[in-house]
Amino acid sequence: MDMIIEINTQSLSPIYEQLRDQIVLGIAKGWLEPGEELPSVRRFAADLGINFHTVNKVYSLLADEGYITMDRRKGAMVSSSAIAPGGFSKELSQRILLSAAESICHGIGEEEFISICTECYQNAKGE
Repeated sequence: MDMIIEINTQSLSPIYEQLRDQIVLGIAKGWLEPGEELPSVRRFAADLGINFHTVNKVYSLLADEGYITMDRRKGAMVSSSAIAPGGFSKELSQRILLSAAESICHGIGEEEFISICTECYQNAKGE
């Protein structure tokens, strides 16, 4: 795994969320390829200087969401298809709805909101 993970201990976001989000972004941008092995829980925790239970929680979340697979012998690997059970579209709609509502509260217009969404999507793809 050649991707650089940065943990901000001053952030309001919990460390496990930061780590989970960075791994998902790494997969989306192609920095982590399908079938690529992730570091062991203990090694990853030691490399990042965080508790191994935190990394274990992240791996469990990512496995539940379909981004990685877990194998007793091979460990954690990037899934070849990140399709989680359940409807991700529905969850995504709820997240976007809340972001849209917050944008309205902060005076961001529809065109600017759509522009921001488009830019974020392109950044996530690494374009």
